[in-house]
Amino acid sequence: MPTANINGQSIAYEDTGGDGPALIFSHGFLMDRTMFDAQLESFRENFRCITWDERGFGDTPADAPFSYWDSADDVVALMDYLEIEQAVLLGMSQGGFLSLRAALKNPDRVRALVLIDSGVHIDPPEVLEAYKQMTNHWMSEEPLGEVGVNVAGIIIGEPELSNKWIGIWESRDRYSLKYPAEALLSRDDITDRVSEISCPILVVHGEEDNAIPIETAEAMSARLQDCRGLIRVPGAAHAANMTHPEIVNPAIALFLEGLD
Repeated sequence: MPTANINGQSIAYEDTGGDGPALIFSHGFLMDRTMFDAQLESFRENFRCITWDERGFGDTPADAPFSYWDSADDVVALMDYLEIEQAVLLGMSQGGFLSLRAALKNPDRVRALVLIDSGVHIDPPEVLEAYKQMTNHWMSEEPLGEVGVNVAGIIIGEPELSNKWIGIWESRDRYSLKYPAEALLSRDDITDRVSEISCPILVVHGEEDNAIPIETAEAMSARLQDCRGLIRVPGAAHAANMTHPEIVNPAIALFLEGLD
């Protein structure tokens, strides 16, 4: 597995290579780069596709506190490392959080954004408290048990795929969630800044997303300068790209064609 030593981090990534336009996929909380396997299968022939493990997930460690602004710096530094001048950033959930911040900090580097079940908001106090309780259990020595089942249900929803990811979570050092959880729980609200982003944006959202309700995507879309559409994915929970690629991939492909 190649790694890029950037920003004091050892970032694990995969790069399909090629001369096509660059697409950089940023995963959601608790996930890793493999959550975009169905997208790589569709896009690697015509695009240079990069997936990476964000701090504290997959094969990328997190040894100190960080914010999503730091993660935004990571994705741009990864572009520098791979000698990519400009890319389309595709982010799911927290991957969208960092991609939005990358577009705010480095607008010349971001050709377009695809935001999958993501947002610009902060969660209400009761939701933050529920996340805090969940992450405390996650980092304990207790089996994931019902917590793992419930989290997989919220993120994925599809039983077989959910069981696969529960197994992955159980196999990892669960205390590594400490700094990523702090980043999630302490993220800032960029609602009032999102209108500054001028690049084209596609919003994709599961209609059954209980982690970030689709109403949040509707409100965000209304604030965007150049929103090219809100794709509603019927029956999809939080990770719509994993469970419903037959809807998500053609929508992304059409969006990318419109950038030429």
